[in-house]
Amino acid sequence: MNQKFPKSEKLKSTKTIERLFKEGLVLTAYPFKAVCIPDTFEVNNFPVKAGVSVSKRNFKKAVDRNRIKRLMREAYRRNKYLIFNKISTPHAIMFLYLGKEIPSLDKTDRQIIVLINKFLKELEIQSNKKIAD
Repeated sequence: MNQKFPKSEKLKSTKTIERLFKEGLVLTAYPFKAVCIPDTFEVNNFPVKAGVSVSKRNFKKAVDRNRIKRLMREAYRRNKYLIFNKISTPHAIMFLYLGKEIPSLDKTDRQIIVLINKFLKELEIQSNKKIAD
């Protein structure tokens, strides 16, 4: 599987992001939070579009925010195969950082994996509900 994180796989749509925060499913693995929603974008070999965000309130310096976003994107890029192998419908996911200090890559990696597993478990629960109905 391709382990790149190209522009076409990044969540950029303002409308989708607004809808994400209004109706999205919230999953947390402190200090990270993921908001996800089924979407209708063109699949183009990417079943998931992902974005990252860090609060300006907690990190005044852009250098710190950019460092954390870089770590989050890298952790997602390394572990996205977990999602891609098990998902059939397109989804949009936004990863948020809630902590107050800059995390290490190991901690970021572990928590992103936890969030991805929670997301997959939630999808499985929802699909089982649809089958039961």
